[in-house]
Amino acid sequence: MARALVTGAARRLGRAMALYLARRGHDIAIHYASSAQDAEDLAQEITALGRRAVCLRADLLEEAALAPLVPEAARALGGPLGVLVNNASVFEQDSIATATRDSWDRHMMSNLRAPFVLTQAFAAQCAPPVPDSMGEPVAQGLVVNMIDQKVRRLTPQHMTYSIAKMGLWAFTRMAAQELGPRVRVNAIGPGPTLQAADQGAGAYLHSRTSTVLARGANPADITAALGFFLDAPAVTGQILCVDGGQHLVWQTPDVMGPGAGPG
Repeated sequence: MARALVTGAARRLGRAMALYLARRGHDIAIHYASSAQDAEDLAQEITALGRRAVCLRADLLEEAALAPLVPEAARALGGPLGVLVNNASVFEQDSIATATRDSWDRHMMSNLRAPFVLTQAFAAQCAPPVPDSMGEPVAQGLVVNMIDQKVRRLTPQHMTYSIAKMGLWAFTRMAAQELGPRVRVNAIGPGPTLQAADQGAGAYLHSRTSTVLARGANPADITAALGFFLDAPAVTGQILCVDGGQHLVWQTPDVMGPGAGPG
């Protein structure tokens, strides 16, 4: 029986990935912090697909909330988890000039400390690998960390958020080294996908079109990346930047000359 925990699953990309995993045959633990009604609505959708769903509330900014989450999810779903998607995130603007201890702590806790602790607990309960037809081990655990294409294209914007995501990218690779062959650890780096609450429509459209492919990503692109990791037992320690090539943008003013904008 396949079981998964998706953090921040009640809305946006977390919701899309939870539904995708349910359609792929997983029972789902829906983590949420404040979106109780959205989580309940999602649970009903998953139940209608013939899968089990449970809603678990936890504030991932609180250390005490982290340790119980994985065992509670496994207990509620009736057995060890096979997939952990570390999706929940704080994404707030700051810079060297404006960052505070509070903004630092919020980004580090949600984007780095929480995935670290949840991965520790997840790995501890994972089933051992099973041999394939060639007698080689197949990991029974998969962790997918939601990072950001920013780790491939650093800017001074969103300073403490980006530092935390860089740490999560380092952790992804180091955890893959330590946890294999029992657990695979990979990452998805979204670019412009869904409009942020504090982002104007014009800025959102520009972020989508000013990429190498002149387009952004859609939730289906993100779930396709998740599906690749599910189906690729030889892949670990990798990131897929699902961003329309945003991290490859090179037509900047220093390249194109005076008056040129980003391409």
